[in-house]
Amino acid sequence: MYAITGISGQVGGAVARTLLAGEHAVRAVVRNADKSAPWAERGCAVALADMHDAAALQAAFTGVEGVFVLLPPNFAPTPGFPEVRRILTAVQQALAAARPAKVVCLSTIGAQASQPNLLNQLQIMEQELSQLDLPMTFLRPAWFMENSLWDVAPARDSGVIPSFLQPLDKPVPMIATADVGQVAAELLLEQWQGKRIVELEGPERITPNQIAAGFAKLLGKPVRMEAVPRENWRAIFSAQNPADPEPRMQMLDGFNEGWIEFAGTARKGTVRLETVLKDLLAAQAG
Repeated sequence: MYAITGISGQVGGAVARTLLAGEHAVRAVVRNADKSAPWAERGCAVALADMHDAAALQAAFTGVEGVFVLLPPNFAPTPGFPEVRRILTAVQQALAAARPAKVVCLSTIGAQASQPNLLNQLQIMEQELSQLDLPMTFLRPAWFMENSLWDVAPARDSGVIPSFLQPLDKPVPMIATADVGQVAAELLLEQWQGKRIVELEGPERITPNQIAAGFAKLLGKPVRMEAVPRENWRAIFSAQNPADPEPRMQMLDGFNEGWIEFAGTARKGTVRLETVLKDLLAAQAG
């Protein structure tokens, strides 16, 4: 059996579906009971556990062959990342006590970067969980293609998509969440010792202009990207969330300036951008 955290999200759900398709038993780790029904209907065991609750997580992680760890996203952390540190304390205690046979953790491209930015949260995760004497894999995927969900409305409504990824013709490493889930499930089924890092990107790197062209093709109308001036970012992000936007801005700088990058040679996924954009448009239409 494999315990999957974050199962209600895109990546965790894809991990679980891949394992279930291979007839592997899955324990769905969910915070709220109301999110468990779809997974129970698929035949999953269910464990209720908040990511801050070490005892509940220990129970969820006990007696399983492997655990998939996905930290809740936090796009507006406070200085020093105390939120993720509290979660990691609970996760670390739970894994140390439960001692599953192996662990796969969702990290990120650029987790090794020394520059301050939003993704430092996952660097902290790698550092903290690496201290455990368990076989552990840190899966570092590229920028999610599904981030283009935010582009659907402007593409449809105005044909102009604001882009924080710049320059508009700069190829960016991207990956579909379906590929991330597929690879994470495959890693859980492998046997290894010690710690390892697996990096993952899509079949090809993608420019913001290519995203606009993909929407244009699918919508049958002109669509273009428009770079948002760097000096406007703080006001835009502050209007979305009162917390300090600096870590998020630094992350975008890292992609734009090229210092958020893979440390080695990344594996390649198979899902192409057009497939993801088509799914995003269909979901919004529904």
